[in-house]
Amino acid sequence: MKKADLGLIGLAVMGENLVMNMESKGFTVAVFNRTTSKVTNFVEGRAKGKNIIGTYSIEELCANLEKPRKVMLMVKAGAPVDAFIDQVIPYLEPGDIIIDGGNSHFPDTIRRCKYVESKGLLYVGTGVSGGEEGALKGPSMMPGGSPAAWQYVKPIFQAICAKVESGEACCDWVGEGGAGHFVKMVHNGIEYGDMQLICEAYQLMRDYLGMSADEMHEVFAKWNEGELDSYLIEITRDILAYKDTDGEPIVNKILDTAGQKGTGKWTGIAALDEGVPLTLIGEAVFARCLSAIKEERVEASKILNGPNGKFNGTAEEKAAFIEDIRNALFASKIVSYAQGYTLMRTAAKTYGWNLNYGGIALMWRGGCIIRSVFLGKIKEAFDKNPELPNLLLDSYFKEAVERCQAGWRRVCATALTAGVPAPAFTTALTYYDGYRCEKLPANLLQAQRDYFGAHTYERLDSPRGQFFHTNWTGEGGSTSASTYTA
Repeated sequence: MKKADLGLIGLAVMGENLVMNMESKGFTVAVFNRTTSKVTNFVEGRAKGKNIIGTYSIEELCANLEKPRKVMLMVKAGAPVDAFIDQVIPYLEPGDIIIDGGNSHFPDTIRRCKYVESKGLLYVGTGVSGGEEGALKGPSMMPGGSPAAWQYVKPIFQAICAKVESGEACCDWVGEGGAGHFVKMVHNGIEYGDMQLICEAYQLMRDYLGMSADEMHEVFAKWNEGELDSYLIEITRDILAYKDTDGEPIVNKILDTAGQKGTGKWTGIAALDEGVPLTLIGEAVFARCLSAIKEERVEASKILNGPNGKFNGTAEEKAAFIEDIRNALFASKIVSYAQGYTLMRTAAKTYGWNLNYGGIALMWRGGCIIRSVFLGKIKEAFDKNPELPNLLLDSYFKEAVERCQAGWRRVCATALTAGVPAPAFTTALTYYDGYRCEKLPANLLQAQRDYFGAHTYERLDSPRGQFFHTNWTGEGGSTSASTYTA
């Protein structure tokens, strides 16, 4: 029997679907699972009659692979990845490749890449987005790690991934070390932001405008035909129309507590480490945390007072406010992506990655959860100016925000006065106003730091890099702190 093009460990839903996808594109795949009964069930069930080789040990898996051997791990992130790497290494030879297709944290991928390379092998850490359906029909893939591995995994990855209308693959080499998993992490953080923005639009329509699920379904259906056309708007449209067995919208029966797997939190922590104001994604993570304390919120709702504003305008005014919400959603989305791209640009300098920002937008254009028409505009912006420091400075996005700005401001003001929480809409607007502000109040903040800690400050009338200290009380003397951190 022909040897396999790739071996895959981990036959959960994502692993199985990726195997079926690879086989459908003409590749032979060998599979292994720690619980070996899953191998039997798979090869005698879904995989029956296909070019899929069931194996019952890691040694047998590796023995069934074409050289250079390619072993892909689709196991739970964390310790299981390290354990399987150590189990696989003894059966590999120099030049063979280990691929981690799970949601690993990028510092782990950086560490594993160095470790595996020290054994004479190659390592690939690849983000895979699109969920179960994407794995089967075409995911977005973001590979990074050992550059020498790309030529061997490229034919497989680009065959199985999603394609855009022009036929380009939603998969390309991202960069060395943990670059692929870093970009996947930022993708997931942006996903948190997109979902929170949609939820805030929904809450304003539900609680302030008093709209039914069917009415909101119509709004999202219309929005999905314009510049907001995206997978998440599309599924929101469908969710709002879905009825329970009693004919009531099922969304109204779902408990309002959100879960999370941690990638949004990782994105926020990375932004803090890099000193990047990733405010919208941070608020989206905290909004999920706030939703999780349901019982506490129920009690607080009985004790704490605030406005409970309801819309009481005409049908024309209601339609106008719905358009304002659409504008707020679009402008806030632009800010979120601008912040996410700033984080990638800053991390690229820290870790020595040469990221292709337009290429990343193309990878996200199909297959993944945040796929949208909007990403095509991001690709155009970076194609036009690869050194673009912030998406807000691109002519298309600058004009879009200017067009949306009045409605965006009305929505934020209304949410605040009506008592409807809108953390992502408002933090996006605050960031926009801060970014376009020539003079922020940090001069006072720096004076405060110098007053209580002698942390020094720079002056407008002196060159950058020259630091001063003032003896504010007349008692502190002229000694200043030795380190300066803005």
